Amino acid sequence: MVTPSYGRLALAATLALAGCSRGDSIVVASKNFTEQTILGELVAQQIERRTDLRVDRRFFLGGTFVAHQALVAGQIDIYVEYTGTALTAILERPPGADPDEVYRTVAGVYEEQFDVVWGEPLGFDNTFAILVRGDDARRLGLETISDAAPYTRDWTAAFGYEFVEREDGYRGLVQTYALEFQEPPRTMDLGLTYRALADGQVDLIAGNSTDGLIQALDLYQLADDKSYFPPYEAAPLIRREVLAKYPGVGVALAELSGLISDDEMRLLNYRVDVAHLDAASVVSEWLDTHLPKSE
Repeated sequence: MVTPSYGRLALAATLALAGCSRGDSIVVASKNFTEQTILGELVAQQIERRTDLRVDRRFFLGGTFVAHQALVAGQIDIYVEYTGTALTAILERPPGADPDEVYRTVAGVYEEQFDVVWGEPLGFDNTFAILVRGDDARRLGLETISDAAPYTRDWTAAFGYEFVEREDGYRGLVQTYALEFQEPPRTMDLGLTYRALADGQVDLIAGNSTDGLIQALDLYQLADDKSYFPPYEAAPLIRREVLAKYPGVGVALAELSGLISDDEMRLLNYRVDVAHLDAASVVSEWLDTHLPKSE
């Protein structure tokens, strides 16, 4: 993995507090779904624990494009993005299959064009999950998206707003797998698609692979057997100006590198979405376990 620029800045700092003075503040944001709130809280609490900075939270800011524009405009300072999303939705480049190459591409272009630095990936890959009901998968013997293709003529699909518009979304999916539905797909908030599928209102959706609702609602993720989707490694995006002014932020975020597996992110989502625990409390407990506060 390429060492990001903020890693070099972090190495130049002798303490996590370097460059920070009490009373200074930065803005950490998230997109508008549960996992993003958890990750935003994770970034915010880690910075608060390791530096003297005050963190202003702006969660559920909006979708990818809203968050990106806010970051570039300097309205927010940090949010967590996914490599494949940046590659296809923001940079409008064809999906790539190699995680390291996708990371290098987005890291290089973002720093050059937007003065934004990609932090090191957090450890998990939240790919799009093409989901059907577990009962249907078992009854029809479905394991892959290709297995489901012959049945979609009698099915109704529902997708989130971004998935319908994105380069790595609906249009490419139906072309790659020759999917045909009985009517145009319904477009709705991503969170609502899970319940619509479980309740039998629709028959196929595109969710997130780390979502805790998949198991809770007995949904089944069809394997992307034609490797349509690129890697979606989660990593913090930070304005370069912020890292230059507050090197301690780089030190703090570097400690999160590689710590969250797919299964662990799924469990965190489950605890908030299904067990209805407070995201801040879930994150605080996780940090206490994995990165105890400095004495």
